[in-house]
Amino acid sequence: MNIAVLYAYPNDNGYNHAILNSVMQGLEDNPARHSVTVVDLYRENFDPVLRFDENHLRRNLNIDPDTERYRRIITDADLLVFIYPIWWSGMPAILKGFIDRVFSKGFAYVYRGVLPKGLLKGKKAWVVTTNDTPGFYARLFEPDYGKVLHHQILKIMCGVTTIKHHQMSYLRRSTPRKRTRFLTKVRNYASKL
Repeated sequence: MNIAVLYAYPNDNGYNHAILNSVMQGLEDNPARHSVTVVDLYRENFDPVLRFDENHLRRNLNIDPDTERYRRIITDADLLVFIYPIWWSGMPAILKGFIDRVFSKGFAYVYRGVLPKGLLKGKKAWVVTTNDTPGFYARLFEPDYGKVLHHQILKIMCGVTTIKHHQMSYLRRSTPRKRTRFLTKVRNYASKL
């Protein structure tokens, strides 16, 4: 299986980086020996700014040479793994910009009348997120917290099926034991893909 890991976190010493390492260790432990490509948006200095001018027409986003490499990675992948923190109830701006620029009309979806038709059907996604919000608060007051990517963007617009969403809530108040258990959980999941 071809796997694309889309990683959006700027601190190599942070917990999200530990998650990335655990996922990669799990994939290395996996007897299936998958082909894995990591896209580290911060390390690659990905430009998330969507520009429209005479050189950047919206209708040409799906053939933009600046994002061709990323479209090829997405096209070749059977599984997309997203690893990112939830900031201000959403994904980091760099990941949102990546989706704006890469998951474009004509590549990831088209419209059939008024409804979107996903062009990435058959692909699967695994979403791993962290946040500092207590889980009970997110469930009561923000029912779509952390779910915009896998429900609205991937499923409805692009036709990608999310097979799992692992979420580490209330990270800043979590114990070392809870953080270690979560890392073990994602490593074990990756080792069985």
